Parts: sequence; C-alpha cells; structure tokens
Amino acid sequence: MAAKSQTVLVVEDETSIASFVALYLKNAGYGIRAVGTGQEALDSLARERPDLIVLDLMLPDLDGIEVCKRVRQTSDVPILMLTARDEDVDKIIGLEVGADDYLTKPFNPRELVARVKSILRRSVPERRELQTRQITHGKLEIDAGRREVQVGGEEIQLAPKEFDLLWELLDHRGLVLTRDQLLERVWGYTFAGDTRTVDVHVRQLRRKLGEASPIVTVWGVGYKVAPARDAAPA
Repeated sequence: MAAKSQTVLVVEDETSIASFVALYLKNAGYGIRAVGTGQEALDSLARERPDLIVLDLMLPDLDGIEVCKRVRQTSDVPILMLTARDEDVDKIIGLEVGADDYLTKPFNPRELVARVKSILRRSVPERRELQTRQITHGKLEIDAGRREVQVGGEEIQLAPKEFDLLWELLDHRGLVLTRDQLLERVWGYTFAGDTRTVDVHVRQLRRKLGEASPIVTVWGVGYKVAPARDAAPA
C-alpha cells in the first residue's frame, strides 16, 4: 500500500481512461488529482506538488511533449507518459523531454500501478546513499549527488533515466548486464517488461556522450562498460 501522502496528477482528456486510471491508483492507496488539458496540468502543478504525473501524449491543447518540457523547466517530478501508438515511443524519449517512463495504450492497469510504484520508490529516497559518490571513467565524470555528467569538464544534459542507466552500467564495470537486469535495476520492473526502452536510452546516451560513451553492446545478451582507454560507441 502506498503512503497516503503520495499524490498522482492524472492528465488525460478521455474521461473513461482518466476514471479507469484514477480508480486503480486510488485502490493502490494514492491520492488523485485529474485534469483534462495540458494547461490545467501546468496550473495544477503551480498550485500543488504531486509526487508523480501520469501524462497523456495527445491532449486537446498542449501535447504531452510540450507539457513535459515546461514541467522540466521548474520541476523534476517523475512523469509517466501514456501513448496510443508504439511508434511514438522514440519521439517521447528521443526529444529528451525528461519523461521517466511510458506505457502504450491499451495497457494492463496492474502494470500501470506497478510502474507508478516503481518510479516513486526510486525517485528520491534511494538516491540519498549515493549523494557523495562519484565515478570517473576516462574523460567521463559522473556525480550522483548533483546528478551531473561531464565530459572533459563540459556538462552534458541527461534525462533522468539516461543518468540512472549510465550510473548503473558504470557502477558495474566489468560485468555484462542483460536488458532485463537493467529494466529491473533502473526502472524497477520485477516482471517481463518492454526491453526496447533500454535500447532507446542507450542510443540516446551514445549520441549525447559521443566518443566518451563507454557503453558496448554484447550481442544477444545486453550491455557492458568498455575499459576507459577504449571507451567508444559500439
């Protein structure tokens, strides 16, 4: 059961889906605030401090991507994006809007609740123990407390899950991590999830870090970190 103090802002213009989502989250113990437009979401966020936002991609005024961008200007509140089409996944993550996760409609309500619990469980408290930890790997420097990544002294802007994925791989240098292991450790899934999101995030990390990217593909298995002197995209 979730803590009563945890609240979820549901941003969905289809009332049947909004009611459906709200019902399952309420039953899981969360407080719910539901709105139907992007502007209402931004107004609500300005007045209140939800612990998580469930945000539909297609809204009647501002779309979910624009809402996410504006939210990220002032807040790091976790965001779970809902999309009607699987091909929108690359758009959501590729535009670097800072969503923490996504679900494609139609979705299993139990999976929605599981992902919300996972995101909230991993959002802040578990990171406190990492606040003084830093990792240096070649030209790459990553600071867990400040959640900053630098390449040769220049800061690189990463989305929340990009940072978490990079940290997880660097923290397990010398080991090959499967996509399922990364899903469980970074996204918190304890069931068979959509491993495609791991590949998309790795692709984004390689693009942003360029030659400083230490991530190597182990075909048929997963990913690992290359030795610093050989750190380059595979």
